[in-house]
Amino acid sequence: MPSANQDSLSSGRRFNLRLSLLLALVEIMSAGSSIKGAERAGFLINDRRAHLGQRGAAEWDEFAATPPEADRLHLKFQAQANDREWTLFIRQDDVRHDWPVEINGRRLGKLFLMEADLISSLAVPAGTLQDGENRLAIIPPASRDDIVLNQIRLHPGNAVSAMSEVRLRVSVTDHHSGEPIPARITIVDGNGTLVPLLPMKADFENAPAAVRPGIAYVGPGDIELGLMAGEYTVHASRGFEYGLSSRRVRLAPGDRRQIHLTLRREVPTSGWISCDTHVHTLTHSGHGDATMDERMLTLAGEGIELPIATDHNYHADYRDARSRMEVAEYFTPVTGNEVTTSTAHFNIFPVLPEARVPDFRIGSLPALMKSMRDTPNVRVVVLNHPLNVHNGFQPFAATNFNNVTGEHLRGPEYSFDAMELLNSSAQQSDFMAVYRGWFALLNYGYRITGVGSSDGHDVSRYIVGQGRTYLPVRDDDVGNLEVGHACDALLAGRALVSMGLLVDLQIQDRFRAGDLATNLPTTISLTARVLGPSWVEATNVSLFANGIRLREETITGSAGKPGEKAVATWQWPRPPHDVHLVAIATGPGVTAPHWAIPRPYQPSSTFWEGRVIASTNPIWIDADGDGVFQAARSYAGRLIEVHGTDPTALLPALAPFDEAVAAQVASLCRAAGVAISEAPFTDELRNAAPAVQAGFTAYLRASAVP
Repeated sequence: MPSANQDSLSSGRRFNLRLSLLLALVEIMSAGSSIKGAERAGFLINDRRAHLGQRGAAEWDEFAATPPEADRLHLKFQAQANDREWTLFIRQDDVRHDWPVEINGRRLGKLFLMEADLISSLAVPAGTLQDGENRLAIIPPASRDDIVLNQIRLHPGNAVSAMSEVRLRVSVTDHHSGEPIPARITIVDGNGTLVPLLPMKADFENAPAAVRPGIAYVGPGDIELGLMAGEYTVHASRGFEYGLSSRRVRLAPGDRRQIHLTLRREVPTSGWISCDTHVHTLTHSGHGDATMDERMLTLAGEGIELPIATDHNYHADYRDARSRMEVAEYFTPVTGNEVTTSTAHFNIFPVLPEARVPDFRIGSLPALMKSMRDTPNVRVVVLNHPLNVHNGFQPFAATNFNNVTGEHLRGPEYSFDAMELLNSSAQQSDFMAVYRGWFALLNYGYRITGVGSSDGHDVSRYIVGQGRTYLPVRDDDVGNLEVGHACDALLAGRALVSMGLLVDLQIQDRFRAGDLATNLPTTISLTARVLGPSWVEATNVSLFANGIRLREETITGSAGKPGEKAVATWQWPRPPHDVHLVAIATGPGVTAPHWAIPRPYQPSSTFWEGRVIASTNPIWIDADGDGVFQAARSYAGRLIEVHGTDPTALLPALAPFDEAVAAQVASLCRAAGVAISEAPFTDELRNAAPAVQAGFTAYLRASAVP
C-alpha cells in the first residue's frame, strides 16, 4: 500500500495532494485492518483540479481566461505491485475526444467520452503496478480539447468490489396510472458529479438496464444498483413530456435501500406522437456505444414513440429487440437507413428490412436520389445536418448553396422531402444558421419539411430523442402506430420541431403548420402557444414571415411552470403578397444532469450559448387570394416577366414586396446577365424601398464566394 506520494504535470508542476488521507490509510493498514476495509477506502493519486489542453487555442471562451496547465497529465505515485485487478477512478469533465490512460506504459483504456462532470472507471490489470514508484499518464488527442480533471483514486480491487458497498433499489411509476414505466435514472453526488453505478445482474430479468456513469435507463420495473457509500441525489425522468422526480439519500457501507419515484406527464401532447427521425446503434453503425438492446431502453426511457432506425448503410429492424427488452407497448419502430455517402448523409424510411441497401457510392445526386427512391417502401428522404463537414464537403457551404435564395450551385435542383433543422447531437454554434438556409429553400419554392432529431449513437453522451419531431397521428396505442399516417403528416409539413420546448402556431384559430390559409380578413389573428416541462424555461417566441422576423414576444415567469409556458397573440395586417409563417420559441439551455443540452459537434466559434428550441413548419398564407401559394421566387419571375430587368421600371414595382422577393429578383437579374452591383443599376437601387435594398444587399453578400 502507499507509503509516499509524488506527482507532477508534464510541465513540472507538483500537485498538492492530501497526504493526511494517505497517512491515515497507511495507519489503518498497519493496524491490521482487513483488506475489505482498505478496498472500501482506496487511496488518492490526485486531489486537485487540473486543466489540460493546447495553450493558445482555447476550445471554448470559458477556458480562455485560464490557460491549460499542460497538454497532458503525468503523475508519479507510490504503490505496491498488484497481483489482482485494481480499479482507477477519475473525475473528469468536458471530454469530447479520446484521451488514452496508461499506468507504467500499459494502456488501460480511455477517459469516458462525454462532456459532463463524471467519475469514470478503468480496470488496472494484475501486474500493472510495481513496488515503489509508478507513473500515470493521460495522453491528449490530436484535436483541440480542453478538459478538466479532479480527484483520481486507486481502488485495490475490481470495480464490483468498489461499487458493492451499498445497494439502492429504484422503482419509477406513472403518477396517473400508478403503473411502472420506463425511465432514466440519474444519480449525482454532492458536487453534481455523475457517479459510477453497478447494475446488479441478478435483477436483470425484472428490469433490464442500460448503465453508464451516473445514468441507468430501465424498463418498467425495479432496478437495483450498486454504489460506493456516500450522499447522492437520485433523479427520475422520462424525456421532454414528463416532469422530474428527485430524492436525496445518504448511504452508509452495507446499506440496502429502496426508493420509489413518481413521474407526472406535464406537456399535453394528446393527438401528437413523438418521432426521432435519426437513431443509431453501435451494433449496426459500428460507433457510439449503445447496443441494440440498450437502444430499446433509451427510446422507451426518453418517451420516443416513433423511432426511425437509421444505422449507416444498413436496414436495422428493432422489432425483436423491442420485444426482448419488454418495451413493445411504448413505441413503434420503423426501419430506415442513413445513406452515408462520402459527402452528404440522407435518412430514408420506411424501408423493408430485407430490401437491398441503396448504392451509397454513387457520386451523382440525381442518381443517388433515384437509388434511394427505388428502395422498396421508401416514402421520405431527409437531408441530415446540412452544415456538417464530411470529407471536406459541406452541403450548405457557400460554394454549394446560396443561403439567401436557396439555389443549389453545384447541379440540379434539390429533391429531398425534409431536412434536419435541429439535430441535438450535431448542433451549430449559431442555431439560426440552418433555419436561414431552410427559409431560403422555402422562398425558392421548395416544399421541404423541417424535422428535429437526435442522431443518437450513445446511451448517455448524446440523449436519444432530445431533438424530436411531433406529428399529428392517433396516439391511443403507441406500440402500433400507423406509420403511413405519420409519413403523410411529415410530407404535408404537419410537423412541430422540438428540443426542450414545443410551439404551435394557429391563424384565425383554424390554420396550423402545413395548411394553406385562405380567405383571410384584412387583419389576421395569430396565436403562438409555447409548451414545456417544469424543468425548462422559455424566454422568447418569434414569428417569421418569409424568414424575416416579424414579431417577437418576451416570455417571463415560465421557469418551474409545467405545460403551457406562454400564449402570444398578434394582430397583423394581411400582406400584399403570399408569405410563409413560422414560429420559433427559445429559452436557456438545460444544464441539469438528467437532460443537459450538449455543445456543438463541429463548432464554428469558441462562443457557445446553450438553448432549448422549438419551431413550427410553415403555414402558407394566401394573401393575394388566388387560392394557391406563390413563393418569393415565383413573384420575382412574374415581376421580371412584366417589367423586364430595367431598374427604372423593375425596382419601383418591387416596392410593395418584402426582402425575400427582392433577393430572388436580384438572383434572376444576375442570371440574365444584368450587372446589379454596378451603375446604372446601383444608382437606381439607392432610391429603392428599404426592403428592396436589403434583399439585393443580402443576395450580393451571399453570392460573394471567395
